[in-house]
Amino acid sequence: MPMNRVPLLALSAVLSLGVLVACTGTSAPGAQAPQSATKTAETTSATPTGPPPTPEPSADGECPYLPSTDVAQANGQLVRKVRLSEGAPTPACFFYADATDVQLSVWVFQGEPTTAKAVVDRAAPIASSNPASSPEGWNGGSVSNDQGAVYAVAKGGAAVVVSSNQQQTIKAKRIAETVVANLGL
Repeated sequence: MPMNRVPLLALSAVLSLGVLVACTGTSAPGAQAPQSATKTAETTSATPTGPPPTPEPSADGECPYLPSTDVAQANGQLVRKVRLSEGAPTPACFFYADATDVQLSVWVFQGEPTTAKAVVDRAAPIASSNPASSPEGWNGGSVSNDQGAVYAVAKGGAAVVVSSNQQQTIKAKRIAETVVANLGL
């Protein structure tokens, strides 16, 4: 082989390797990723996942979508006061049996369907609750324990979570049905 052909073959091999690496998207050992790819990965990984925090009562008021009389009738206790979380137009509503004890709370979530399902699953985990399917087209779970009952259902991007200090899930279910009807969800 003539001497000038060896450098041409070597150059050809290096160029072929470069084209092969470029086509497969892999880089040579020790090469660093471009800075823009690193920034994209950091931004993507910072996206929050899971349901939003459970609302807390922050101010006295009247629930805009559920009258206290409906709660008293369904839950079997007088409502002494009502507190609301932040967040209009559908704040979470907390109905008190006395000055300090919440007898029933209602949280209406509206957002992404996957988040609505996560809200329901946190309140009444699919693995450990009874299936809930009322009102028609809504799905979730109901659970009862020594502290009371929870009835949580979602449809599309909406979720309704009702927690009662009564152990009968039927009471929380009736409230959920009333809330869905009152809000036209």
